Amino acid sequence: MTKYLEIDHVGITFPTDNGPLTVLDGVNLKLDQGEFVSLIGHSGCGKSTVLNIVAGLLQATEGGVILEGKEVDEPGPDRAVVFQHHSLMPWLSVYDNVRLAVDQVFKKSKSKDERHEWTLHNLELVHMSHALDRKPDEISGGMKQRVGIARALAMEPKVLLMDEPFGALDSLTRTHMQDSLMEIQTRLNNTVIMITHDVDEAVLLSDRIVMMTNGPNAKVGEILDIDLPRPRDRLALAENPTYNHYRAEVVRFLHERHLQKTQKDDEDNDNDPSEPAEPVVRLVS
Repeated sequence: MTKYLEIDHVGITFPTDNGPLTVLDGVNLKLDQGEFVSLIGHSGCGKSTVLNIVAGLLQATEGGVILEGKEVDEPGPDRAVVFQHHSLMPWLSVYDNVRLAVDQVFKKSKSKDERHEWTLHNLELVHMSHALDRKPDEISGGMKQRVGIARALAMEPKVLLMDEPFGALDSLTRTHMQDSLMEIQTRLNNTVIMITHDVDEAVLLSDRIVMMTNGPNAKVGEILDIDLPRPRDRLALAENPTYNHYRAEVVRFLHERHLQKTQKDDEDNDNDPSEPAEPVVRLVS
């Protein structure tokens, strides 16, 4: 059965001074419409590269991406990206930052009044209606991220791609943003792929967690189905044995990959005669 979004045997190799470097090797993933999937794995495992290929910002060396039966080969408004840093235009107001995207996507299909109402609607979704006239340097980091999400949602993308969207936020703001995202995704039924390093965030938000092997030559290691009812209450889930089982499974996977990486690094150092041996200190917490 054809899925809504298919990442089909995707591989990508980059030229380097030391020869070709294969970052991804045969990544396969199929998503249903409205599904929320998190990508998790250690740094260097190609998570952002997967996201950029789905966004059309990078071209796969092998395989490809299919969205609703059509190959993805360039960026498009059907896929919106929210990065870790908001990327707002500093000279534009909150309203104008979102309106700019709305005008670009809907200039031919919506009237001026309709584009105005649509801009307001999406800012209301992220609870930013009170700050329409403020500039980015006049609002907090969490508020900037809300505007970035509103801008992405206003494009009515088929797929929302999020690259550690809350990574630079303090824990309280991050919690509020996670709750807002769950609320919006439930209401709009967006298909979401999100990169995160936060295990609790992945379990709380996701329908599935895709755990990547270490890079280079990274691929999908394991996929964990998160069978928790929605809407999800983080306080109730804290004592939920199923939630804690999922959390433990992700931690186990990441710990095993950390040990593999440490062993490989040690072997590489032992096999490199140009490097003098140095003591290795490991802290165990």
